[in-house]
Parts: sequence; C-alpha cells; structure tokens
Amino acid sequence: MPRRTATMLASTLMLIALLCAGVFIPVPYSEMSPGPTVNTLGDHDGEPVLQIDGHKTYEASGHLNMTTVRVTSAEYKMNLVEAVYGWLAHDNRVVPHETLYPDGKTEEEATQENAEEFSQSQESAKVAALKALDIPVKSWVVVSTVVKDSPAEGRLHAGDVIKAVDGTAVKKPADVAELVTEREPGQDVVFTIVPAEEQAAAEKEGRTPTKTRKVTITTATSDDAGEKRAIVGISAGTDHTFPFSIDIKLADVGGPSAGLMFALGIYDKLTPGDLTGGKFVAGTGTIDDNGKVGPIGGIGMKTIGARDKGAQYFLTPADNCAAAAEDTPDGLTLVKVGTIDDALGALKDIRSGKTADLPKCPAG
Repeated sequence: MPRRTATMLASTLMLIALLCAGVFIPVPYSEMSPGPTVNTLGDHDGEPVLQIDGHKTYEASGHLNMTTVRVTSAEYKMNLVEAVYGWLAHDNRVVPHETLYPDGKTEEEATQENAEEFSQSQESAKVAALKALDIPVKSWVVVSTVVKDSPAEGRLHAGDVIKAVDGTAVKKPADVAELVTEREPGQDVVFTIVPAEEQAAAEKEGRTPTKTRKVTITTATSDDAGEKRAIVGISAGTDHTFPFSIDIKLADVGGPSAGLMFALGIYDKLTPGDLTGGKFVAGTGTIDDNGKVGPIGGIGMKTIGARDKGAQYFLTPADNCAAAAEDTPDGLTLVKVGTIDDALGALKDIRSGKTADLPKCPAG
C-alpha cells in the first residue's frame, strides 16, 4: 500500500475512533438554551395568565413577557461531542452540571424546589403590585417548614402564625431566627402562635383570629460553618390575605425569576390605559414583597428568547446588567431596573417615546 494512502487511511480511522469515543464519553456538563416566553397580559393554553376577581380590571394591549430558560435534566449524560457543539453554538450555553444541580440534586428535588420558588414568587408579585397601587395587604409571619426529627417536630406545624418569640412580637421572618439564637443551645424558647386551623377559620369567617397558644421548645445545637447556635428546626416565611382574588395560571414553569413581570402584569390589569403603550416589553427578575428586584440565572438565554419572539425592550435586574450587555441581541434595548418603581418609570418613558431617558444597561 502506498505510504500516502496508508497515512490517509490511518488518519481516517483515528478520526472515526475519536468521534466514536466522543459520542460515548460522558462529560460533567449540562446545557442551557432559550425557553418559551409568555405574555402575562395574554392567554396561555387557552386561559388568561392573570385572573382577577372582586376588583375592577382593564383591558391591556402590548406585551409584558416573562422569559424562561431550558436546561437538560439532572439525569441526562452529555457526551463530549454534544458539549463541543454546545460551546460552539451561539444560542446555547454549556455549564458545569453542578451549576444547575448542586450537591448532587436529583431531577425530582430540583423540580420541587423550583415549584416552591415559583409559588413564592407569585405571592410576592401580588404583594408588590398591590403595594405599588396603595392597596392594603394583610401579612403575618408563619412557620413555612418543620425539619424532621427536630425539636419543633410535632410542636409547631406549617401554617402556624408566629405572633411572638419569648414575649417579643415578631414582625418579619428574620425576627424568628434572631430571637431563637439569643438563647443558648439546650435552653427553652417560648413561641406564641395562632394555630394554622384557627387562622384558616378566621379568614373564612372574615374575623380576627382569637385563639392563641404558647408552645415551649427546648433548643438544639447547630454547628453550621463551625458556629454553634440554638435552633428549633423551623423556617419562617410570610403569608398574606389579599382583598380580592388574584390567580396566576401558568403550568410547567419553575423558579422565582418571573416575579417582576407578574407584578407588572397585575399592576397593568388593575389600572386604566396600557403600561407599555402597545410596545413589546419582556423582562426577568425576582421580586420581594417590597418591590425590590433581584438577579436571576441564564440572562443571556432569556434576552435571546425575548428578541426571537419580537421584544423591543428587556427589563433587566441591575445585578444582571453587565452580563446581559456582553452579548445583547440586535434590536433589543436592555433597561436597568432595581425596583418595581424603576420598572414603572421605565415603562412610562417607553410608552411616551422618551427612550433617550431610559436607564440602559452599560456595555461590558
């Protein structure tokens, strides 16, 4: 066999071997890509995304689209060829598997966590929107979860309203941990609570809860990060009573990043006129009860997905601005927001045509 032919044959066989190896060799990476975007002012799967009963609502045109990111599942084993292709593809991002599923989190665990975060983001969006409209919302601190085999198990229950700890009134969830850690491990701490069933009955009957009880719990020791402190084994959260019904109908979506766009959609539905002036605005960002907008993951995938759908403006959390500006899709204006009031101000500029006044994300 001529040397040249033998060399070409050997090279071809080596290339085939490398390609075969690339297909079968798993690598510890996952892939992110642009996911669907949904107009919070419109319908999804045949029904309105935002359904409000008990308060006057207004028709709203334009778009206030929430954005999503698609990710490969926790069980999916990416091979070397797929990873290289993903690195080269402009609209995809290949990231370490642990970035999406830290500490070996399973698909089921990730889905459950995302569902819980999505539910909480909806509640905060409702509160933030109503506060921006000066509509009162009743709030209270509750037991969110009780850790199995902890001192609180069987003594406190999810939904119990925490009125006080050791006689000190509780006004926000952080107060609970602060008051408990004032004790030494092994000491007793007294919770004044309204039981969950009493709270539910009072809400149904339209009255103020009257039945409280005191629960004494002996604290245990937590040595997280080497720091020993007193704990009882609960996490505290906030629950609300709204003056009218607000339902968000959107399945197969998880995580907290749609909070800002839900809040703006609710605000638009409850006010005359159009927040967008008929423009196509998309965006992302977590939101808390006070309207503060927080950063999210996958910002590059979300801007691409928004622009592909036709968005002209993208409301961008301040902490994501630099990353988003590194590769902004052509024709999309990134608008920097830190609060719901920032977003409302930017929308006012957009609908009035004063786009030069918009707080745009800087390049780089």
